Amino acid sequence: MIDISAILSPLLQLWYLLPIVIIVAFFRTPIGKGIIGEFLVNVAAKLKLDKNQYHLIKNVTLPTEDGTTQIDHIIISEYGIFVVETKNLKGWIFGDEKQRFWTQKIYKHTNKFQNPLHQNYKHIKTIQNALNIEPEKIFSIIVFTGDSTFKTKMPENVKHGISYIDYVKSKTRKIISKKEVEEIIAAIESGRLSRSFKTNREHVKHVKSIIEEKEQKNVCPKCGSELILRTAKKGTNAGNQFYGCSNYPKCRYTAQLV
Repeated sequence: MIDISAILSPLLQLWYLLPIVIIVAFFRTPIGKGIIGEFLVNVAAKLKLDKNQYHLIKNVTLPTEDGTTQIDHIIISEYGIFVVETKNLKGWIFGDEKQRFWTQKIYKHTNKFQNPLHQNYKHIKTIQNALNIEPEKIFSIIVFTGDSTFKTKMPENVKHGISYIDYVKSKTRKIISKKEVEEIIAAIESGRLSRSFKTNREHVKHVKSIIEEKEQKNVCPKCGSELILRTAKKGTNAGNQFYGCSNYPKCRYTAQLV
């Protein structure tokens, strides 16, 4: 007869390793990697920017005319307001400022995703309208945090990792008074929605409300990639056409033809 206890005993002695395995596995997922990326952006701001001159506000949900918008990081200083959008992607990245879609290439797999500068534009306009502040005092920054390489010349405000700090520090002319900085911080803190389950639920509801609009523009509402016309090859729908995400199989979003 097999002694089960003899088999389980060594395993039970290693039970303390289970949480470590779970944590490591989580941070290898896209969500986990995204959390790490945003953490590095936060740490870089706190370590490399003088806290007496730069004030960091993170994970801000602001109300808009048509719902809400979420902003990863806002850095306020006398040198301007910096609105930071993080992108956790790997592979080769191709794109320029005016293109609607940028390209991610991993070996033979190609994926198109929405120009992050265009994504961040709504954040910029929300802050500009909420604060009634001149557009030249607000700067957009895109930070890629994954294991990616730029294969085309990027705009100066598109950076990789902690190098975004260099762009922030490149603005050396004071364009906002100390009093205005304090007022802006207070306005954002008072105007933001409190971080709660309800806030996230309302934001998700708003996001769902624009899915149909994005579908009509051939943009995947799940990942921002381009939707392309496909034909089902198997199953009961064989021969029927539908819209599928160009990021398949990484993204499996589909939409029926109307």
